[in-house]
Amino acid sequence: MRIHHFQHVPFEGLGSMEAYFRTKGHELSATHLYRTQTPPPLDKVDWLVVMGGPMGVGDESRLPWMAMEKSYIGKAIDAGKVVLGICLGAQLIADVLGAAVYKNPYREIGWFPVQRSEQAAGTPLGSVLPTGQMVFHWHGDTFDIPDRATLLASSEACRNQGFVIENRVVGLQFHLETTPASARALVDNCGDELDDGPYVQTAMQIMADPAKFDGINNVMANLLDKIVDCNP
Repeated sequence: MRIHHFQHVPFEGLGSMEAYFRTKGHELSATHLYRTQTPPPLDKVDWLVVMGGPMGVGDESRLPWMAMEKSYIGKAIDAGKVVLGICLGAQLIADVLGAAVYKNPYREIGWFPVQRSEQAAGTPLGSVLPTGQMVFHWHGDTFDIPDRATLLASSEACRNQGFVIENRVVGLQFHLETTPASARALVDNCGDELDDGPYVQTAMQIMADPAKFDGINNVMANLLDKIVDCNP
């Protein structure tokens, strides 16, 4: 299987997904958008994974490549590809599908649980997310749930934490792929966002327990397995 990902900044790559895909023998490629690279033709891609970044979906005037990125995401969805968006990636998918993206009432950074929605509990992808799962967050924006999508989960600080369409278009506001190394990179590059907000933890709290990263990485592997099962 050919997995292509969009990367918006040098310090937000695939995280634990890279090892998962390589172990499964999948072919990996990437477009580093901050280098103004051009993505491959869609017929060379089976999955598109859209990663996070500190920019917002409305930053097209500052980042001219974003218009191209949104167009490519829309074409990938229309072509029946698997499309997975993480954080900014989920916001971009929501935006492409006509849903609003806007500031969340609270910045949410660190380890906070998400509650699986009742709608998602009986779905193939929702079944792999334990309700009350502790996950990693780093976001200030949120989105409305696109038409035809199922709400996946919510947190105390942010109602819309994820969505699924047809078991192949998945948007996750939270992070399951974060490793200790990628969390440290976020702290080093975006540490100015660690303010005293009610849902913002300190760098020490974020990095304190390596077992938490293993936990979310296992859930991510289960989610990817289920996406593969639903899209043979």
